[in-house]
Amino acid sequence: MINILFWIALGCALSYLPLTARPTSHLRTVLKTASVATLAIIALVHGGPWLLVFALVLCATGDALLSRETDATFMVGIAAFAAGHLAYIALFLTYPASNPGLIWNAPAMVWSLVILGIIMATVLAPRAGDLKGPVLAYIPIILGMGITVLALPDTGAMRWAFPAAIAFIASDLILATEKFLLPPSHPALKATPYLVWPLYWGAQLGFVLAFA
Repeated sequence: MINILFWIALGCALSYLPLTARPTSHLRTVLKTASVATLAIIALVHGGPWLLVFALVLCATGDALLSRETDATFMVGIAAFAAGHLAYIALFLTYPASNPGLIWNAPAMVWSLVILGIIMATVLAPRAGDLKGPVLAYIPIILGMGITVLALPDTGAMRWAFPAAIAFIASDLILATEKFLLPPSHPALKATPYLVWPLYWGAQLGFVLAFA
């Protein structure tokens, strides 16, 4: 059953990829949401931690909202993703194999993420308009996920967790650049949607492989 669910999730993710830069549609919303919601079902069926399932459900909800591409749904979608990241942070810190002391074994990574957060906040704040508050609140949460994942041991299936977290951060960084920093006519906008989606969905798959 899990194999079938995996192929459904992968099929939805691959089917969504060519639609990612196209106008909103019901098909686009269904494929985007189902690709992560199915991963949540896989985690549940496989007996994964409830925080993993909860995080995936929250992110699938965020996908459904963000796929509508309005300011109202963007704000609620950001809130859903922020809650999903908080669930991931709780998972990383409470998982039986977790050791928060390991975080300080990688000070260069910790400080790199802190500096990245400061730069992102400085650059995005004057350009986010009415979304400034949600965007600034989101930055420490997503980077906090990148820091707390360092509490997990780099062994076995847990090896998937760190690259998954970094891929998630990269997808959000590209998305923020796309939405707030690049002018509508910038040629890079033709490519960014096709970078964001594989990084994001690959990150969610990575977390499922690590914990379920």
